[in-house]
Amino acid sequence: MNVPSLRKLESDLQVNKTTLHNWKKNRPKLFEFIIESYKNKEMLKKHLELLIEQKELIEKEIKVTKNIIN
Repeated sequence: MNVPSLRKLESDLQVNKTTLHNWKKNRPKLFEFIIESYKNKEMLKKHLELLIEQKELIEKEIKVTKNIIN
């Protein structure tokens, strides 16, 4: 999992780089929580993509089986 860039954080959180640096320095738990949230989001996104891929494979298998039966 990649750590989001400062630009990404700036736009998503609507804060500037100075604020992010201050959080990192003065509020490390908050900053770490934000980073971990992005990692979790990325993991969930990948999991969802895999589920969609599995769904498509199952649908193809169902079509093949239907064609065999008919």
